[in-house]
Amino acid sequence: MQLLSLCRLSKLLGPVVTLASACVLAQPVAPSPPNRPNPTIQSIMARIEPAMIERYIGKLVSFGTRHTLSDTTSATRGIGAARRWIKAELEQCAAQSNGRMAVAFDEHVRPASARIPQAVQVVNVVATLKGWAQPERVIVVSGHYDSRASDVMDATIDAPGANDDASGSAAVLAMACAFAPHSFPATLVFMNVAGEEQGLLGADHFAETARQQNRNIIAMVTNDIIGSPVGDQGQRDDQQVRLFADGFSPLLKLFLDAQKAPVNPDVAKASSVAAQATRQALEIIARSGGDDDTATSQLGRYLKDAAERHLPGFTVKLIARRDRFLRGGDHLPFLERGYAAVRFTEPFENFAHQHQNVRTEGGVQFGDLPQFVDPAYVARVARVNAAGLASLALAPAAPLEVGIEVTELTNDTRLRWKAPTVEKPGGYRIVWREPGAPTWQFGRDVGDVTAFTLKDVSKDNFVFAVAAVSATGEASLPVFAQPVR
Repeated sequence: MQLLSLCRLSKLLGPVVTLASACVLAQPVAPSPPNRPNPTIQSIMARIEPAMIERYIGKLVSFGTRHTLSDTTSATRGIGAARRWIKAELEQCAAQSNGRMAVAFDEHVRPASARIPQAVQVVNVVATLKGWAQPERVIVVSGHYDSRASDVMDATIDAPGANDDASGSAAVLAMACAFAPHSFPATLVFMNVAGEEQGLLGADHFAETARQQNRNIIAMVTNDIIGSPVGDQGQRDDQQVRLFADGFSPLLKLFLDAQKAPVNPDVAKASSVAAQATRQALEIIARSGGDDDTATSQLGRYLKDAAERHLPGFTVKLIARRDRFLRGGDHLPFLERGYAAVRFTEPFENFAHQHQNVRTEGGVQFGDLPQFVDPAYVARVARVNAAGLASLALAPAAPLEVGIEVTELTNDTRLRWKAPTVEKPGGYRIVWREPGAPTWQFGRDVGDVTAFTLKDVSKDNFVFAVAAVSATGEASLPVFAQPVR
């Protein structure tokens, strides 16, 4: 840790370096969560195998096209055959769950729009592993099973979609099977969505329904284009994946959208309420410097930490953007409805193998074909997902009303919070970092208390959060500490 190196320097320079009191605190402090893998999580990860991923991708490609507007009646071609096969595979996985996992179609009819020439039925395939203690606390992971070729409206030409996004769908299938034999306090949802290429239709429907029902989705993770560690110049990095995590720009967009004047009075009233809530959130961020500490930011850090703890040598590259430049994926409908949501994507993208008709030109093979996908890499990214999702599902609910007391000027930092209203945690962990640092640098387990003072650790110099910790050491998402009096 950076502060520890300064502490060593202070021992040499004595009073010249004014970090002595901070060093007393920092030296016994470990990064958060603890640097030890969880055996249950390791066993789940071990069940995700490249051969399984390869079989799933090969089967999805065999349907020829999975375009949202493609054939729904054939047993061998089109999106209908694909979704029925996915459901059957998930049902086989669910058979290992002792009744805890249920599989269903999540269907709706989407009216005609720019990318939908006529009304079409959009069908998500959803496997829900119900939590035993806090089933209302929900964690969602997705990939999209629809595909496209060069023309996004061409529903008949072959569109193998091996990487975009059979890779993500295969990862979700493999995770569902790996998680099924286990039970968790929270509920896990493994979702293969349709309509992504036509405008995020399946994800939008699920997110909108969840918001209308006020479902407590604490995390949403989408896997889109996770199939290859090789770039278009031949560069290779099979020990890294990109993770896009930014909750600030969607929050700002929510606020700006809410300022628009709807014609319908009921909509206008709801919009006014949303605008006020969003304004308050933005004001807190502005006052406390929390633009890098939205719930989505915390989710990104959490997934990175869990993955790198359970897969030594693998790097999750955190990118503080909602997605790639001017592009989007199935996490965006969740972000735009106020949920913490992130996207995993391979380290490079080769556009000759994405959104292209299968063909050869100038000696170059175009098309999203299985030979350009690395099942071992996809399996590794699926394990990265599994490490974070299982950690979250095993953790207690997060603390409430986390704040930094600002009643007086002091170089100490006093934090306080409330216990979650559901299952009591084993204790709490305070984490902190320097402003601008991408991940938590320091952490301290403080036991079963709801207030704690960090001596000689100044709120002027650090950003703070608090997580609840289970008796076995799994931590909740950290909650950013806001100023309180």
